[in-house]
Amino acid sequence: MTAAAVFNATRFAAMPLIAILRGQPIGIIAPVVQALAEGGFTALEITMNTPGAAGQISTAVASAQSRLAIGAGTVTSLAELDAAQKAGACFIVTPVVVPEVITECVLRGLPIFPGAFTPTEVHQAHRLGATMVKLFPAHRLGPDYVRDLKAPFPNIRLLATGGITPETLPEYSRAGAEGFGIGSPLFQSDRLATGDWNWLRARAEQFCSAWRSSIQDRI
Repeated sequence: MTAAAVFNATRFAAMPLIAILRGQPIGIIAPVVQALAEGGFTALEITMNTPGAAGQISTAVASAQSRLAIGAGTVTSLAELDAAQKAGACFIVTPVVVPEVITECVLRGLPIFPGAFTPTEVHQAHRLGATMVKLFPAHRLGPDYVRDLKAPFPNIRLLATGGITPETLPEYSRAGAEGFGIGSPLFQSDRLATGDWNWLRARAEQFCSAWRSSIQDRI
């Protein structure tokens, strides 16, 4: 079993952004980890529907050297959970509410971010023990939906995921989102294909700056 990167809850609370990498070749993992760490991110999720995902997670853990928490996304079964943890993942993300995966993560002490869409799903995920509930796809719902959810569920922490950009992030934050999952707006395919790691680092910095600014707005 690969030694897992450490999920530092305090560090994540200060910069609660999860970079989501899906369907990319293993050769880019080390420079991606480097660019994200230099740009200020604290967590990277590699989805389990990526070919060779377990190997990519292991490579990311070795490259991160505790600078980033490395997790597994799109986990929909206990078998995938086992494979992800064996590879070194220190947090788990699901696309939907999968009760057995959520419950097992709680038992193992693994931070778990289940995907949810409706108020019922959000509440169910929270009751099962979610670290935060991943509201997905957030851009289809909008900041007002986040604000509406926080009215009856003020104590449920939401990770807005899907279509979030540095420009839209502050509005979701003001609406009550406590964290963000960021995929294609961060990992643009053409930039990855050309190895433009300076751009990726600068893009990561933009997201981190947007989060810091949004927190100032809420004080």
